[in-house]
Formats: sequence, C-alpha cells, structure tokens
Amino acid sequence: MPVLIGFILGVLATIGGAYEYDASTGRAANGLSATSAEGRAPMVNWDIVSGDWQIFQAHVRATADNIEQHLKQHTG
Repeated sequence: MPVLIGFILGVLATIGGAYEYDASTGRAANGLSATSAEGRAPMVNWDIVSGDWQIFQAHVRATADNIEQHLKQHTG
C-alpha cells in the first residue's frame, strides 16, 4: 500500500512540477500569445519536452568537454 501511495504522489508531483514550470515561465495555455513565452509551447507536449532535454544534454556535454580540456591543459 505505501508503494501505491508513493507512486500516486510521484505522478502528482511530476504533473504539478511541469504545470508550475510552465506557469512560471509563461508557457502555460493562459490566453497569452506565443511570443510572450518566447515562442515556446507548454511542456505538456512531448515533442517540446524531448527538444528541451536534447538542449540540456548538449549543454552538459559541452560543459564537460570544456572542463576536460581545461584539466588537460593544466596537467600537461
């Protein structure tokens, strides 16, 4: 029973977190034009989530590559 409650709370927290993020960045469907949210659709669209995830991964990889290059320069 605790696992089921934890699962339900996890789903609700995920949905609530996505809604809060969309609402705080102007991406929610609140009657505003697309340009008010910098032309980005709400994250409830899986294509948008996938695109955001790909951008995040690219930034992490670029940062890791930069750190690796700096470490190689300092270690010789």
